[in-house]
Amino acid sequence: MTDSAARSASLSAEIIATLTMRHQTIAVAESLTGGLLVAELIRTPGASAVVLGGVVAYNTELKHTLLGVDAEVLAAHGAVHPDVAAQMSVGVRAALAVAGEPAYIGISTTGVAGPDPHGGTAVGTVYLGFAIGSDVRTKHLELGGDRDHIRSAVVYESLVELKNLLG
Repeated sequence: MTDSAARSASLSAEIIATLTMRHQTIAVAESLTGGLLVAELIRTPGASAVVLGGVVAYNTELKHTLLGVDAEVLAAHGAVHPDVAAQMSVGVRAALAVAGEPAYIGISTTGVAGPDPHGGTAVGTVYLGFAIGSDVRTKHLELGGDRDHIRSAVVYESLVELKNLLG
């Protein structure tokens, strides 16, 4: 396991322990990370107590139809925008509700991993969305490196930010 992978695994374990202790659930919406974030969370034994699941909405239209991202926002800004990340994080909470109960936390990733820019957006431009209770926040990242590095960095940065938000 690389040092970066070990750090992500450690963060994930801390997050799962915190959510388990608080009886809070989490749902994940991913685009550029393609399932890597939810996979990292469920690597931790016992994650099934709090991780409801994940949606990989790689196609822009799916961000609208599965996660409820406003079609006008997508048309105006494209899929890589802070409003899209925010709406994805809110939408996944409802999309993965269990017995009518939405996830307490929704987290999302959207961005450009490369190798080429997308829709005028530079490679390495990423937005993370966090919907925790009634609080919705985004975080902007500008990352360097190749596609694999960017995707793994997004997973790590998502976990760091979530841990910080959880306190």
